[in-house]
Amino acid sequence: MSKISRFFKGGGSAASKGRGGPSPQEALARLRETEEMLSKKQEFLESRIERELAVARQHGTKNRRAALQALKRKKRYEKQLSQIDGTLSTIEFQREALENSHTNTEVLKNMGYAAQAMKKVHENMDLNKIDDLMQDITEQQDVAQEISDAISNRATFGDEFDEDELMAELEELEQEELNKGMRDVRLPSVPSTSLPSRPGKLPACHFMFLIIKSCLSTRRRAEDEDEMKKLAAWAS
Repeated sequence: MSKISRFFKGGGSAASKGRGGPSPQEALARLRETEEMLSKKQEFLESRIERELAVARQHGTKNRRAALQALKRKKRYEKQLSQIDGTLSTIEFQREALENSHTNTEVLKNMGYAAQAMKKVHENMDLNKIDDLMQDITEQQDVAQEISDAISNRATFGDEFDEDELMAELEELEQEELNKGMRDVRLPSVPSTSLPSRPGKLPACHFMFLIIKSCLSTRRRAEDEDEMKKLAAWAS
């Protein structure tokens, strides 16, 4: 008995018969066996067609009767080959449909398992407790943000002093330093003779007085600039 005959006559395992029908895996295995058997049948028919065609060419006009018989056999083989092609297409379609059905069944079964697992996980969860927990987390995050903001703010020590008073005190100190510097400078005595009428012939001592005065002014400006820089650095 051929494989295809056993398949359509219900040849299968005793377990399959006891369950009232084959499992998807068993049915798919049978379909693949049938496809393999029909494929081999195709190869056999194709080789017979080639052989009969060669016989018809060999006899040709020499033995027209033998040539015609070979062509008739070739036609029968071609008809069987066409039928097998159609059968293979039908089996292939059925196998793909069964595979898809089996896949869908497995997917649905696994989804059912996952749903049961999720249900079991959520059994011990209370939505009210979850809301309270999320509220506590939000409050603690707000507290942490406030602490971070308080730490990151710049300290304002010393801002209670009056800036105008400090500037006035600084000017007094600058004036004292200037007066002290003036006392330390020994100026030459003023000549008793009258100054010449032309400015180009001033005495040397007068020129020294002007130079010293210019140096004192430059020194005072430099000290003022240094004191202002120190004050700006201290205020920042």
